[in-house]
Amino acid sequence: MHWNPSDHDRVVATVEAVACEFGAGLALLHLKSNVYYSLNGVGAFIWEQIQEPRSMLDIRSAVLARYNVDAERCKADVDGLLKGLTEAGLARLHSEELV
Repeated sequence: MHWNPSDHDRVVATVEAVACEFGAGLALLHLKSNVYYSLNGVGAFIWEQIQEPRSMLDIRSAVLARYNVDAERCKADVDGLLKGLTEAGLARLHSEELV
């Protein structure tokens, strides 16, 4: 999968995923594959953010506002997590032209 979203592309969690609290993070179950995933506290915060379609920029801004991290590291980590969630079928990326 080609991954090069713009700041305005939106990400949203899919209905094929369910989540429950697990320690300081979340456990996610992909209902179609029956595969479990886990997210740490920051990942859980991002998961909360994408329960409604949110732009890549808005998600990064929310993480920067909540956590003490520099912008370059935030972009790399948030983009990496969202790419992984998308590739696992737990989230969908919508190009700005399609929204």
